[in-house]
Amino acid sequence: MRRATREVTDFDQQVEIMKASDVCRIAFNGAEIPYILPLNFGIEVIDGVVYLYFHGAKEGMKYDYIREHPIVAFEMDCRHRLLFRDDAQYCTMAYASVIGKGRIELLPDEEKVHALILLNAHYHPDGFPVNLKSVPATTVMRLTVLEMTAKSNLHKLNDPNMHGLDE
Repeated sequence: MRRATREVTDFDQQVEIMKASDVCRIAFNGAEIPYILPLNFGIEVIDGVVYLYFHGAKEGMKYDYIREHPIVAFEMDCRHRLLFRDDAQYCTMAYASVIGKGRIELLPDEEKVHALILLNAHYHPDGFPVNLKSVPATTVMRLTVLEMTAKSNLHKLNDPNMHGLDE
């Protein structure tokens, strides 16, 4: 990592960045070029392993890519804020991000509901029921994170010389 001062090495902090993100972008090994897909997700950590869950329709190119090359890259980012320092004519973006690779797989029917509950919980912290009638028509995927790195520039939010557009 070029800017080592921004690296986030603490596992729990990395997971918090993931939980604060709204979208996970997955890069599949496409036929000629990478195929990037932004997806809503759910997250679960079991014994220090991060699992990400996604859903989709029954058809699409991503399923061909998953069968051919189940190792994918992913990226998430959050807490974006453009900051300025007027006296130095300087600006920067406050942010936090996680990048990694993992193995993605299609889940069997008996594991779908659990994954969809986690996905709903990510966006509805008080819970949101899974429509059981839609489960058979839904494809659910699990990405097992194999490695990840995280980076943050959020410390700039506390710099008294920096301000946002609204200040």
